[in-house]
Amino acid sequence: MEQENTGQKILDPIERARLGLKVLNMSAQEAEETIDAYVSQGNYDQASVDYFKGQIAIQNRIKEKGAELLVSGAQILRLVTLAFAKNFTKNQPGAPSEQ
Repeated sequence: MEQENTGQKILDPIERARLGLKVLNMSAQEAEETIDAYVSQGNYDQASVDYFKGQIAIQNRIKEKGAELLVSGAQILRLVTLAFAKNFTKNQPGAPSEQ
């Protein structure tokens, strides 16, 4: 696609989808380098390129935070399971009582 007032191309949805799939599992720096290499081949509007880079940066941040939440959830589940197991063995008949 081309902008009417500048004659520069913008990243159209199909290009963004293809490029997004290409950079999906890359680090933020690798993704930015790949995007820069792609847009250097054409006369792309810098605002549309920057917008796309921002979207990719947000996507990477969401993935990082999602991984952190998954780790935190696993730690919470482990603590709850250990506490449950500890209390379950205390309440069994014949188990030594604490006094």
